[in-house]
Amino acid sequence: MTNNSSFAPSAQWARLAFRQADESDLTELVRLRNAAARWQIERGIDQWQPGELGEEHFRGRLRAGEVWLATLGPDGPSAGAWELWWDDEPAWGAQPPVAGYVHRLMTDRRTAPPGAGRVLLAEAERRIAAYGRQLCRLDCLTSNDRLRRYYEDAGYAVAGEQAGKNGDGGRTYGVTLLEKRLEV
Repeated sequence: MTNNSSFAPSAQWARLAFRQADESDLTELVRLRNAAARWQIERGIDQWQPGELGEEHFRGRLRAGEVWLATLGPDGPSAGAWELWWDDEPAWGAQPPVAGYVHRLMTDRRTAPPGAGRVLLAEAERRIAAYGRQLCRLDCLTSNDRLRRYYEDAGYAVAGEQAGKNGDGGRTYGVTLLEKRLEV
């Protein structure tokens, strides 16, 4: 995978293990999402709200795509999670099957080593490339400059803006579309 940033993983991340989530992980996925939402609010980031997504959301994502968990070792506590979609018409419109789409990248601030979000993102990119897709795509609220910079620092380039994405709970909001070319 092409990496345009100067990020270098540390030995402490070697403890992270990755597995696909299943129905038994629904409560944990909701807990991770709510904790990430509270962390954002505490820092003045207007993106996620606690209680916004429940088990039914993640159950639907398990059926429609992939949800991944990162743990500290194979039997350790959760360190983070993300959703991997194989299409994303609400943000990107109809597209040829050349990309994987990362959503809800989240880390557990109590257990994840510093910088673990980048490791989770790299694992998602690895999975997408292994599936034979050349691009990793994602989006963030247009108003969230901090998250946009985070993704740009990880090698993503802005591919456009979507002024009226229809998202969870019937909300409509503007997003910045970002993508990164992967080595397949």
